[in-house]
Amino acid sequence: MISIEQITPELTWRLRRDVLYPSMKLFEMEMDQDTYGMHFGAFHDVKLAGVVSLFQKDHDFQFRKLAIDPDFQHLGIGSSLLDYITDVARKDGGTRIWCNARDTAIGFYLKKDFKLTGEKYSKNGFNYEIIEKVF
Repeated sequence: MISIEQITPELTWRLRRDVLYPSMKLFEMEMDQDTYGMHFGAFHDVKLAGVVSLFQKDHDFQFRKLAIDPDFQHLGIGSSLLDYITDVARKDGGTRIWCNARDTAIGFYLKKDFKLTGEKYSKNGFNYEIIEKVF
């Protein structure tokens, strides 16, 4: 059973680090923007299995640091979190949701009806492309 709820930014940091940046220290996972965002956790029974952070600027919503515990990947948790935050963005008057997607995750986002923007860049050894969904 999966449940999704809003959580504190601090609860996202361990999964952010373990999944996305395993060579970094836990304290390095805090983002200056965390204070201004909404943070969501997906729980499998009582275990935190996935996290994502959502930031609003006018009618634009950017999500960052979507991370799913490897023990719970391929169970639909990432899709559930993405659907959840897309609904939050819509309900809060959003007209677009987007992220800087790692090139290794682009296929996942395309399956969820996100579109490529063609804006690509590399940072810290990772290749990214901005993807978006307009509503």
